[in-house]
Amino acid sequence: MYHIYDNREAGNIADLVLEHLTGWKKIDRILNKHLPLLPETIQLLEKYTADLLAHMPVQYVLNEAWFYGLKFFVNNHVLIPRPETEELVEWIVKTVTPSQPAMENIHCAPDLTLFDIGTGSGCIPIALKKQLPSTTVYACDVSKNGLEVARKNATKHQTDVGFLHINFLDPVQWEHLPYFDIIVSNPPYIPLKEKRTISPNVLHHEPHLALFVENEDPLIFYSVIADFAKEKMRTGGNIFVEIHEKIGNEVQLLFAEKGFVSIELKKDMQGKDRMIRVRS
Repeated sequence: MYHIYDNREAGNIADLVLEHLTGWKKIDRILNKHLPLLPETIQLLEKYTADLLAHMPVQYVLNEAWFYGLKFFVNNHVLIPRPETEELVEWIVKTVTPSQPAMENIHCAPDLTLFDIGTGSGCIPIALKKQLPSTTVYACDVSKNGLEVARKNATKHQTDVGFLHINFLDPVQWEHLPYFDIIVSNPPYIPLKEKRTISPNVLHHEPHLALFVENEDPLIFYSVIADFAKEKMRTGGNIFVEIHEKIGNEVQLLFAEKGFVSIELKKDMQGKDRMIRVRS
């Protein structure tokens, strides 16, 4: 493991794996270090180690990932939730209920209708439904396998989210969708030409459908989201999208050319251009 991960990351991965296998936090493992592992636990540990040495992300190895204080089931049909996407969710929560602290259940938000485009594991709509329980939440994905994961997570977290199997890039499939107050998306945005820069654990295990776009039209999802919002977003509504750190200016210009005038670019905690809010 140590020739693939640096010492700090390898230590964090080891903690995740051992906590998953034993059910004990680090302090509990130290206090109980004299207790031997069961044979079946050792067998699982050997399997997990082999998967990790093959560059499989620990979240896929364990079939779990944390997002916004919630544990999600994940497999290689969905992207692993990222911290910057948590920041996008928090921005939405603070926008809807600016006087409320984030990461706590909120029961006084106005009745709104929200749509998550390209939902993957369902982490965005489920986290938002938890925070904004009076909001009506829909989410879509082109992947049936991904939607199975999302529905499993919604059931696990007892959240009412309407999941839709549609190809969002096809405007014909918008016809029966309702009108929305909030449109959110973490769409594919990495040009195929950048494949060579992607780490092996991402490139060989995470779904390319959710990562990459054609070099000739890297902003296609933002363009279609803008068109969709013109048709299906209520007056006073908001679009929130995650972006590639290199394309903030281009995405802002795209929304401006589509007729939107209130466009805000936001950096993540690493100081990278990562999110955009567009108001109608």
